[in-house]
Amino acid sequence: MWGPEGLDEVEAELLGPPEELKGKDVLEIGAGAAQCARWLAAQGAHPVALDLSHRQLQHALRIGGSFPLVCADAGALPFADGAFDLACSAYGALPFVADPRLVLREVRRVLRPGGRFVFSVTHPIRWAFPDEPGPEGLSVSSPYFDRTPYVEQDEEGRAVYVEHHRTLGDRVRDIVASGFRLVDLVEPEWPSWNTSEWGGWSPLRGNLIPGTAVFVCERD
Repeated sequence: MWGPEGLDEVEAELLGPPEELKGKDVLEIGAGAAQCARWLAAQGAHPVALDLSHRQLQHALRIGGSFPLVCADAGALPFADGAFDLACSAYGALPFVADPRLVLREVRRVLRPGGRFVFSVTHPIRWAFPDEPGPEGLSVSSPYFDRTPYVEQDEEGRAVYVEHHRTLGDRVRDIVASGFRLVDLVEPEWPSWNTSEWGGWSPLRGNLIPGTAVFVCERD
């Protein structure tokens, strides 16, 4: 799944037709519990799941899978140049770094020529709205162009969660400046079958404003 709307890679084929994934070396960045890598392995691909969080990778280890789990920084990938055919990230890494170009350039480095990188993030327009699933989440409350990070702190004032805002234009410029060609920008519509509410996600909001942006990029 590329986002809470429920866009399935089987349907979207943003990485390519599932039957063509067999034998491909694929890097999942910000893998969490490695759900995407597990699906890729089931298609016959050779995935590697990478995350900065050791605890998240422990969840992946408990769930199981016959692919490597790597604890590392997405801005300093511990792989050789041209090690992968494809890379993907579903809501991982990119929103949580101050300079996403560091990650994008590293991903480009480890991809082979013609390699594809597909990543999804919260749609930038959501930054302007409260993170609420009901009607209160439909009124603009923050400037879309305010790039001040969202920070949560513990009782001692230490940052425990940080998310960075980039406008849609920022994302496009970051991609191009990092040596990628932007092939597609997918904004999934909320499907009628999805009646779930989760955090600020809901059918009410999903039918009115986009929630996810999926960027399909290729290394020339």
